[in-house]
Amino acid sequence: HVQLVESGGGSVQAGGSLTLSCAASRYGRYCMGWFRQALGKEREGVAALDKDDNAMYTDSVKGRFTISKDNAKNTLTLQMNSLKPEDTAMYYCAADPCRGWLTMSATSYNYWGQGTQVTVS
Repeated sequence: HVQLVESGGGSVQAGGSLTLSCAASRYGRYCMGWFRQALGKEREGVAALDKDDNAMYTDSVKGRFTISKDNAKNTLTLQMNSLKPEDTAMYYCAADPCRGWLTMSATSYNYWGQGTQVTVS
């Protein structure tokens, strides 16, 4: 099992930046991902990273968001630049043992953080 705790959310103006962090109790051979859920919408994958640091992003954030991890600190980071009002959502960190392919399907992740709110106005 792995426990995840997100931090770094907040309110920013459009065009601004935020950095989200996810502290993990362990890493091991886990794939990690960031997801978001806006009011009235389904949870969607934003970015994911496998154990070899291969990354994938949803189209709407490509070129603006960067996912990375610090193995020494067991921390997953999402750097968000050029934020837009449509990025407003609750952001969640998720993890699951890698199974040979990287995915941003929420149903493929069994471990979740409590979420951190991002509001862009």
